[in-house]
Amino acid sequence: MIEDTATRPVLGPPPVRHWPALDISGTDFDPVLAELMREGPVSRIQLPHGEGWAWLVTRYEDVRMVTNDPRFTRAPVVDGKVTRLAPHFKPKKGSLAFADQPDHNRLRAAVAPAFTLRGVERLRSHAQDTLDGMVDALLDAGPPADLVARVLEPFPIAVVCDVMGVPAADRERMHAWTRQIVSSSGGAEASARAKDGMYGWFTETIRSRYGSTDEDVISLLGAAVGRGDITEEEAIGLVGPLQIGGEAVTANTGQMLYLLLTRPALLERLRTEPAARPRALDELLRYIPHRSSVGLARIAQEDVELHGVRISAGDAVYVSYLAANRDPDVFPDPERIDLDRAPNPHVAFGHGPHYCMGAMLARMQTELLVDTLLDRLPATLGLAVPPQEVPWRRSTLIRGPEGLPVTW
Repeated sequence: MIEDTATRPVLGPPPVRHWPALDISGTDFDPVLAELMREGPVSRIQLPHGEGWAWLVTRYEDVRMVTNDPRFTRAPVVDGKVTRLAPHFKPKKGSLAFADQPDHNRLRAAVAPAFTLRGVERLRSHAQDTLDGMVDALLDAGPPADLVARVLEPFPIAVVCDVMGVPAADRERMHAWTRQIVSSSGGAEASARAKDGMYGWFTETIRSRYGSTDEDVISLLGAAVGRGDITEEEAIGLVGPLQIGGEAVTANTGQMLYLLLTRPALLERLRTEPAARPRALDELLRYIPHRSSVGLARIAQEDVELHGVRISAGDAVYVSYLAANRDPDVFPDPERIDLDRAPNPHVAFGHGPHYCMGAMLARMQTELLVDTLLDRLPATLGLAVPPQEVPWRRSTLIRGPEGLPVTW
């Protein structure tokens, strides 16, 4: 909320807090973020890379306001040196993630048909067949098994490549590129090489599909460029983040299954009560820490007063969806996993114009993975190692298990 400060003096800025890049195992909440939330609704942070400091907004209503208010924009971030988590920051011109209105709606419209409910649902049957084949192979091989390597990683890759229109022969190297891009290991050079490889491939492929009538994303973009609706530069900027989205599904479902495997009562309930799963998935999406630190900043276009603090024009502002999903004013007892929580207006997929375009696709994949694994794997399913020995991704923007060793 934006407060009326006519009767309340504007407060001095809070101190700048350094927020290091933490490698956190399991689904523990980031302790620095928890401390910032306790200190107040508006903080100032300095992340490991970039320059200067930025505001951090953590309360649910404030997060929704900032992400839906045209006074906070993304486009200026591209040419700035905003403090950030990743050492590499080289967004493509035309990227949907950094577009403001009216360009944002124009760019989104070019690929929207692939991400409508109809577009996603027409993939469900084929996706289920693909997943069943992977689970068949898993069961045939027998325990122990790594769920990440055998199912949670290859399945989202297959689905997103189907949506994007990436041929089977190119999927392995596409996955290698996206993994490197979401990792902060290897530094700027490794990320730049991966981006150059991926965007070079997309450039050639989009050019080959001018005039296409197919419904995959690359064909839609090729056709849009051919009609003059968007430029080639914009098409290239659009396509990369959409391809990378499969990495988030792998990480998120890995966290969900880790939670269930370390909480037998929750696992048993979802196994025996399929009707409870849709609501349970929303609660797990609310609870899991999807990412490290924060995502992309916005820049204030004018002075804004929030909770008695003046955010000046030109200041960088971050929101934390993770913090918003733990706001006790919206989610009573937020540290507890409540599979019956209702309502559950979580912001795991974002809010406002930059709400995740692939949210319905991600939700469909998550539903298929959880339903199929709970229904088809034996009731004796459990971790093959102690919980503290499950390996977790390190130096990455997206949190999740590196592997999930199970047995039955």
